[in-house]
Amino acid sequence: MFCAGAALAALDPIARSEDPVGILWRKRLALSAAAAVSGLEGRREGEAQLRDAFALRKPGDDPGPAGRILIGWRALCEARALRSADWPARLPGFFDLPPEPASELLRDLGARFVGRTPPLRFAAEAARELLALGPAHRGLALWLADALLARALGQDCPVPLLAAHLPRAAFRLEGEAWVAACAAAWGRGAVAAFDLHVDLTRRATALRAANLRRPGKDTAAIITALLTEDALAAQAGAEASDRAARRLFDRLTSLGLVRELTGRPTFRLYGL
Repeated sequence: MFCAGAALAALDPIARSEDPVGILWRKRLALSAAAAVSGLEGRREGEAQLRDAFALRKPGDDPGPAGRILIGWRALCEARALRSADWPARLPGFFDLPPEPASELLRDLGARFVGRTPPLRFAAEAARELLALGPAHRGLALWLADALLARALGQDCPVPLLAAHLPRAAFRLEGEAWVAACAAAWGRGAVAAFDLHVDLTRRATALRAANLRRPGKDTAAIITALLTEDALAAQAGAEASDRAARRLFDRLTSLGLVRELTGRPTFRLYGL
């Protein structure tokens, strides 16, 4: 518990930073959390498949069960995840769960929080209460644990930390063993998140400093989007064509400023 608290304390200034890279950072962590929950539910979708389902969908498309999981974890990264009055009713739908009894328990847990219990313990025990509803509620329980921990720490936007680092065997634990497993996972998650933020900040600094000769009409908008979005397709912008967008992304990739994330010759996605 002490080591987890130390790791979370080191992460706290980053979690509170208003740098736009923090948005991208949370979205990358949300992708890892969604992939971990997808595996817990016996699905085959990993990070690449989840990214495709989200980034390549058209407006109005149903992203499917796995895509909804990712949308739910990305919603965790927003400030309204802690403030929205309707999130107990909306949240189960991200995990393909019926509204009740989870919504009622979520409302009860939100009202019960008074700041007297140590944050790690309260968040872990709240997750354990949701897990009592059955294995199908594991993803929802992990989401809630990160949200309540952020609320207890006074952070405006939660950081997805627990799901990607909690081993499957931990779900069989109860009492102090469960709390200890969650604390260890939060500690590992905080360290991994710190390292990811360092890497993304370095990449963002290089992209911002790039002196591109003859930049295209949408170059500034695309670079701004790359600093906050997990993955972008080379599509026509407000003023430039698909071909111009592909040329820009190819150029950024050749300069080592952006990575192609899929390894495919078509339907490519790019990001820091």
